[in-house]
Amino acid sequence: MNPLGEKYLRKEFLPFLFCPGCGDGMIVQAFLQAVDDLGCIDDLALTAGIGCSAWIGVYMNVDILKVLHGRAIPAAIGLKATQPSRKVVTFTGDGDCLAIGGNHLLHAARRNIDMTVVMVNNQIYAMTGGQVAPSTVVGSKTQTTPYGNIEKQLDGCKIALAAGATMVSRWSTAHLKPLIKTFKNALNHKGFSYIEIMSQCPVQTGRYLLGSGSPQFNLQWLKDHCVKEEDPSRWLEVESQGKIPVGDFLRIEQPEFMEEVQRMNQRVKEEQGKGGDR
Repeated sequence: MNPLGEKYLRKEFLPFLFCPGCGDGMIVQAFLQAVDDLGCIDDLALTAGIGCSAWIGVYMNVDILKVLHGRAIPAAIGLKATQPSRKVVTFTGDGDCLAIGGNHLLHAARRNIDMTVVMVNNQIYAMTGGQVAPSTVVGSKTQTTPYGNIEKQLDGCKIALAAGATMVSRWSTAHLKPLIKTFKNALNHKGFSYIEIMSQCPVQTGRYLLGSGSPQFNLQWLKDHCVKEEDPSRWLEVESQGKIPVGDFLRIEQPEFMEEVQRMNQRVKEEQGKGGDR
């Protein structure tokens, strides 16, 4: 077994339930490499919702809450509130995060809560059979859009930027070295980090959207279509060519929510103490 697997995986849960050629296993390895480099395994607490990518954290031998569809982010907020020293990470998918969980994404980002959301985007509802998702490209034929998708897709990175996230990145499973670096940056960032990972799904995305179930074809598609462009003002130009901008888009320092809560509590205690002296 891979040395990272020996150190960090729940071996009793193996083998992975991921389909052959799925990118989720690659994400497990990249994340664990970042954790190993930082030596922070004992500080981790994970949450996950429902979907293929929500299983990523389950295989890691760390504390994890696997919760209802779309509710992984509020569960993570609860973990952070009760033990602020933890490095809290949520693993979610494009359906789980942008559809039923979209409202939670907005408010966790605007509050700048010190946590990391890893959203794996395979552009479709994969585990449930290939239905249209918020991230599905216009014109795509899926199980629920047999005549082509007519809804505009949601861009998670644009949403996170607009909502107030203080770290926003997008990479793909074809960019594992930059992804490992981004994971490390997010785990060390004081504030809300949003990482989107474009990932191959040969069984659903490949079959319905790309016309091939070959894992090699699907990974090559990501290599061909994910273009590094970190300037948001140039995204429209990239997208007009059918490409997907990737890179580290934002990393700034802003007041963090849980620290602000602690300061408020301390201020209230001091004010109440002064009142008791009078």
